[in-house]
Amino acid sequence: MPGRDEEAAARRPRKRKGGGGCVAPAASRLAAARAGSECQQGNAPAKGQARYDASLARLFTWLSPAFPVGGFSYSHGFEWVIEAGSIKNPADLKNWIEDVLEHGAGRSDLIFLAEAWRAVQSGDAVRLEEVAALAAAFAASAERRLETLAQGAAFLAAVGAVWPQPALADLMRSHQIAYPIAVGASSAAHGLPLPATAQAFLQAFAANLVSVGVRLVPLGQTDGLRVLAGLEPVLARLLEVGLGATLQDVGGAAILIDIASMRHETQYTRLFRS
Repeated sequence: MPGRDEEAAARRPRKRKGGGGCVAPAASRLAAARAGSECQQGNAPAKGQARYDASLARLFTWLSPAFPVGGFSYSHGFEWVIEAGSIKNPADLKNWIEDVLEHGAGRSDLIFLAEAWRAVQSGDAVRLEEVAALAAAFAASAERRLETLAQGAAFLAAVGAVWPQPALADLMRSHQIAYPIAVGASSAAHGLPLPATAQAFLQAFAANLVSVGVRLVPLGQTDGLRVLAGLEPVLARLLEVGLGATLQDVGGAAILIDIASMRHETQYTRLFRS
């Protein structure tokens, strides 16, 4: 028969090998679950350490595919490129998206977003107006202009309805606000950080183009994820360069995608608005 000291030792929690917390004896596990275990798992945050990041959560919402800006209905000219046979597989899709990101709207929209954020953050209404006018004029085709202005207006309308902010009142009265301007200005007005906003915006843009390829080529969902994963270094590089740029650095050389957007206007069968 074991003594009292041995019985007490058997009821105490034992250290797990390797330092990963502790394990209660089998006989006491039910009681520990009811009363609150004495063991704390090594990987679990201590009480009070977990913190809800409201800024990050709001960006997740604003740049989610479910946010009502109609992003799913725009292909950025990719519908014509795919019909013409220039995108047939995941490698083709990745190459086209990479060019658009680095030499087309990806880079220029990132600069516009950052400039709009800085203008609102500093309270410079004149600077914001100039950036907004340039961004609206930068679309190379009628459909690209529709794509960015319609999404910008829809974004501001949704944000204004749910997260009203007086600093955005003048912007919301305009119908010529490009999408990156709307996102950058709204983010600054609500105190959201520029780097996180820019990263979420780029990621959403790339993901939408991947979705176009998945639907039209067509590609499998796993292929689409591989393309998006392959773009991660491009997005990281673009974010670093874009946030250090100014309006003097805005420019593009994605000529084929601009031509594709123009030809899409007369494409016989179309699922997308651009």
